[in-house]
Amino acid sequence: MRDQDDSPYIVIERDRGGGLGSFVLGALVGAGLALLFAPKSGAETQEELKEHGRKLRTAAEERVREAQRQLEERLDDVREGVQTRFDEVKEAVSTGRSAATDARTDLERKLQRSKAAYRAGVQAAREAIAAEAGDGESEAD
Repeated sequence: MRDQDDSPYIVIERDRGGGLGSFVLGALVGAGLALLFAPKSGAETQEELKEHGRKLRTAAEERVREAQRQLEERLDDVREGVQTRFDEVKEAVSTGRSAATDARTDLERKLQRSKAAYRAGVQAAREAIAAEAGDGESEAD
């Protein structure tokens, strides 16, 4: 087993002075050296930046056109779907109206038959009553 005195330890020192000044000085020296050793002139660098900007613009325009094309395709698909649904609903309404008209015609026909049967039943009942009344009169005589 290891003794606690043998374990390694870390010492952290805090130095509060001069860190920012050294950083700024290093940044200035680096910027100066970059200007001295730049492989291109300012005009060449500007032209390169403009060309790069044109390429980015062209790529962005192509992406916008592609997105617009995809959006138009999706919109066309949605329009076709809506038109199909509209046509299906229109056909269903037409079929429903036709079925309702047929059902009404059938119901009116059945109602007429029921009325005719009712009238025939009433007439038969009257005739039966009249016949009974006539039989009763002849028996009383």
